[in-house]
Amino acid sequence: MSDREVSAPDDAVRPDAPDDVVRPDDTVRADAPDADAGPARGMRAITGETFSASDAVGGVRGVVESVAPGLLFVVVYLAAGQRLTPALVAASAAALVAVVVRLVQRTPVTQALSGVIGVGIGVVWAWRTGDASDYFAYGLWVNGAYLLATLVTVLVGWPLVGLVVGLFAHDGPLNGGSWRNAVAWHDDPALRRAYTWATIPWVAMFALRIAVQLPLYFNDEVAWLGTAKLAMGVPLTALALWISWVLVRSTRPRRQQQESPEVP
Repeated sequence: MSDREVSAPDDAVRPDAPDDVVRPDDTVRADAPDADAGPARGMRAITGETFSASDAVGGVRGVVESVAPGLLFVVVYLAAGQRLTPALVAASAAALVAVVVRLVQRTPVTQALSGVIGVGIGVVWAWRTGDASDYFAYGLWVNGAYLLATLVTVLVGWPLVGLVVGLFAHDGPLNGGSWRNAVAWHDDPALRRAYTWATIPWVAMFALRIAVQLPLYFNDEVAWLGTAKLAMGVPLTALALWISWVLVRSTRPRRQQQESPEVP
């Protein structure tokens, strides 16, 4: 086992790492008045009238952009006889190509740019240390940070999912409403309990990633670490989003009653 501390880089900070997991995307919520602007993605998907796992994780393109750098890194690293430089070049090229293609097609580049940043950190860190495992270290730090932050929201009674739902409510701050309306659910024990349960899948996902991937990192199991990152990236994110959506959807009648109280 290596005695080094977990330092900073990562493969791609998208559905595989928490960037797209908890960061609302650039699209509108599915049940908002201007929902025809596009499908809701990321955490916004849990507020929608319907749920599409594909749309929630960015569609086929989003999945490819998320998976390609890490996959190429592992494949090229093994194919090149565990030489680090070709693997770093392949991962960097995949991330840059995604941005260039989006620029050429004049489509939003937010997700691809977040990937370049994540890959760039991983590439620089692994290049400086000469250790292929360090390509994945930033992702471990990010997952650990989000695990702590998400768990704290549950413990203090302000679960993450409740905050997200409040932000994108029709009378919430992101739709022209007030912050007071965004957190009105906190005074309703039933809603607060439902949002707490809807946040638990995120705590479990981040904890599972750390529990599985950290030992592989310390043991320099590059191939297994890369495989675990891919397997526990998009699939787990889609599952967490779906579970949260189901639980949030069950609160819709109560939320509507809260947002439109009867007038005596």
